Amino acid sequence: MKKLLNKMFEHKRLTRTESRDVLLNIADGKYNDAQLSAFMTVYLMRSITLDELRGFRDAILERRVPVDLGDVKAIDIVGTGGDGKNTFNISTASCFVVAGTGRKVVKHGNYGATSVSGASNVLEHHGVRFTADSDRLARSLEESGVCYLHAPFFSPALKSVGAVRKALGVRTFFNMLGPLVNPMMPRYQLLGVYNLKLLRLYGYIAAQEGVECTVVHSLDGYDEISLTSPFKVVTSRGERLFTPAMLGMDTYSGEELSGGDSVAEAAAVFDSVLAGTSSPARRDCVVANAAFAIMTLEPSVSPSEAVAEARRSIDSGAAMASFRKFVELNS
Repeated sequence: MKKLLNKMFEHKRLTRTESRDVLLNIADGKYNDAQLSAFMTVYLMRSITLDELRGFRDAILERRVPVDLGDVKAIDIVGTGGDGKNTFNISTASCFVVAGTGRKVVKHGNYGATSVSGASNVLEHHGVRFTADSDRLARSLEESGVCYLHAPFFSPALKSVGAVRKALGVRTFFNMLGPLVNPMMPRYQLLGVYNLKLLRLYGYIAAQEGVECTVVHSLDGYDEISLTSPFKVVTSRGERLFTPAMLGMDTYSGEELSGGDSVAEAAAVFDSVLAGTSSPARRDCVVANAAFAIMTLEPSVSPSEAVAEARRSIDSGAAMASFRKFVELNS
């Protein structure tokens, strides 16, 4: 590690092989917390390269606990986190809205490292007990439309750095990796990123891997479709700029998307969205993200049709029914 740190402090980049090897060593617990902290903070001072990102991804997927749920058409809806916005659990709520339309979601997530409430926090708050049992995961997917893959159960490298990430409390390159290492490796993804460089980097990786991926970034810095500004969307068909008005929605303020100061507060917001009792800003934000997930799975569906489907999922109670069934099956 000392040799690698000196190389990086001299503004040199790691090769794909070096990146893979260092992540394998992290997974094996070969470095102490001080070394891990130094290594992770390098990427706060410079951008990650394509070779580094792919090398880190290679290592995590190599050591992952694989998940085989059969040939199911499913999507992962996930953001990198690390945007510093402390929003409520938008991606997680969007999963159940999509499931309420009859589609399948394989969500990969973790505890929050830079925000109050990550996906695992809000689900655990509702009594969910995480599992790596394939039969339980398959039943959850079949009966509720959603199965949840708690990252530390499937990726040793993510588990080994959890305490250091939480102690640092700032964005690290592991934020960039999380969305790329779903152990089921679903063919469809809606992926939110916190800057434009990552938008194009992830779009390139998705194209190389043959993943039908929609990468989104709100231009005011959100790693999701926040409706607080115009937002960029990259798919296999190209790059496009959207505004909230193009979805028939208003532009909202960031304060309206806050997740609060505790997991309990974030969970209350999450519940209100699925119940259809939230503020218009929170509801529309989840609807917008769910709509783009629907379009990722079904490219022939228009934005207006996808928005209408997502709204019906909430209004009909289907989204909440999916979530209640999910909790029942996973508690």
